[in-house]
Amino acid sequence: MLRGFLWKQQIGSYIIFFMQEVAMRKLGVFNFISLDGYFKGPEGDISWHKHDAEGSEYAREMLKAHSTLLFGRVTYELMAKYWPTPEALKNEPIVAEGMNSAEKIVFSRTLTSVEWQNARLVKADILEEIRTMKQGSGRDMTLLGSGSIVTLFAEQGLIDTYQIMVDPVVLGEGTPLFKGISHKLNLQLTETRRFGNGNVLLCYQPAEKL
Repeated sequence: MLRGFLWKQQIGSYIIFFMQEVAMRKLGVFNFISLDGYFKGPEGDISWHKHDAEGSEYAREMLKAHSTLLFGRVTYELMAKYWPTPEALKNEPIVAEGMNSAEKIVFSRTLTSVEWQNARLVKADILEEIRTMKQGSGRDMTLLGSGSIVTLFAEQGLIDTYQIMVDPVVLGEGTPLFKGISHKLNLQLTETRRFGNGNVLLCYQPAEKL
């Protein structure tokens, strides 16, 4: 009888552990970079990034996952100036609708409010916030742009997947994607995709998560 009780208790523990693992949210990063590793050019220039109909179709594919979108202040302000506008709704209606309707979280200590539809401002400790979010249930999360936050989360081992779109352009100077990172990241390539305009998507996971 005792043996049976212990067996049931062990199985129950496995079930609880499995449910906790399933409930955990994944954190991914999407960014585009130049061939020499910059995600922004001088003075924050991103006009060098090639975006065409195929790129828009890929954006629509990504938005079908209904991930929670994460931004730092600079990326948020850039996105919020465009996607809710009539121009965006006319030029890219499906992407605009997906961006506008998505749940969005903005990490900033300087903003006092966020006006974009379905956006929430987080001013407290962002590491504590993202750890709490990952432990909870809900949709997976995607961090867009926001280089300093990418570095912070990467250093803490909080990022589960990286999607890096490499443009065939050399900038010579700008802001590196992992600027200021303090230690080496070992990543494993999991997928690649070549686009007609010469862009290449590289998908990675931290080697220790495989």
